[in-house]
Amino acid sequence: MDELGLLKQITVNPQIFEGKPIIRGRRLAVEHILGMLAAGDTPETILQGYPWLEPADIQACLAYANRLVGHERIEPFPIESPS
Repeated sequence: MDELGLLKQITVNPQIFEGKPIIRGRRLAVEHILGMLAAGDTPETILQGYPWLEPADIQACLAYANRLVGHERIEPFPIESPS
């Protein structure tokens, strides 16, 4: 599935998690999947915990995050001037 197809799986419903991005209209937030991946969970473990979830859903979360941060600049450390 191409990136646009993946991104169509991410939806927003103001009545679910106050409008945070969710997967295919279900009560599972993109941030939750990203948090599990960041904590070291494998896609296989995540899929076991959510039987309705598909591998493409995890890819969709990553594609969504990539699009978001692709237009931001985050400076986690102070930038030093050249000496």
